[in-house]
Amino acid sequence: MRIARFSTDDGMSFGVVEENTVAAIAAHPFGELTFTGQRFPLADVRLLAPILPSKVIAIGKNYADHVREMGGDAPPAEPVIFSKPSTAVIGPGEAIAYPQKLSERVDHEGELAVVIGRLCREVPAARAADVILGYTCANDVTARDLQAKDGQWTRAKGFDTFCPIGPWIETGIDPADLAISTTVNGEVRQDARTSLLLHDIPTLVEYVSQVMTLLPGDVILTGTPAGVGPLQIGDEVTVTIENIGSLTNRVIARD
Repeated sequence: MRIARFSTDDGMSFGVVEENTVAAIAAHPFGELTFTGQRFPLADVRLLAPILPSKVIAIGKNYADHVREMGGDAPPAEPVIFSKPSTAVIGPGEAIAYPQKLSERVDHEGELAVVIGRLCREVPAARAADVILGYTCANDVTARDLQAKDGQWTRAKGFDTFCPIGPWIETGIDPADLAISTTVNGEVRQDARTSLLLHDIPTLVEYVSQVMTLLPGDVILTGTPAGVGPLQIGDEVTVTIENIGSLTNRVIARD
């Protein structure tokens, strides 16, 4: 099932995407779904970020080849976690705003994102699937020069628009071995599989939920493979994940 958040002239709704239409649901997608009876052609709605999380927890250095390209030798023994503010979240088709007054190097980082489906804490890895609503595409946009300058990642990762997610939440897939790629202006920059994650999704849910309570709609970014690189104003960047879809955003200058 593909759960989308979308807008029409009448306002915003959640819905289920079925081929070329979206069937609106009442309230939120957590729990049993109730359909309103309204159905819209997909081409006639605007897809939004599929969820507005209370927090985005991201995982660093979770693909060995990315660790190497960033100058590291040994992968971390435990997941490296950091956060992105909810104000960084944007949806498909929305613009990534390049803060050119503050940064000279902004990179793409295509990732698989996990969407939490229920309030939880201290979740054993064996029960992680019970608290997951589904999966979506994400781009952990990063001001690379500020990351190096600051020595910690909050500013570099936290700019408004630096967390595109979408186009929808796919609930019916096994995320263990999915193809993931990132293109910039049609050129492949990243190409890997989620089976190469150093710390798998159940491990990440267990690890993060030992630290903090997760709320319905919270997002965990699972890490990026090798091939991260710079974006320029005017670029179009697309993250594609097998059995989920594609998330495309254009880069513009920040006012």
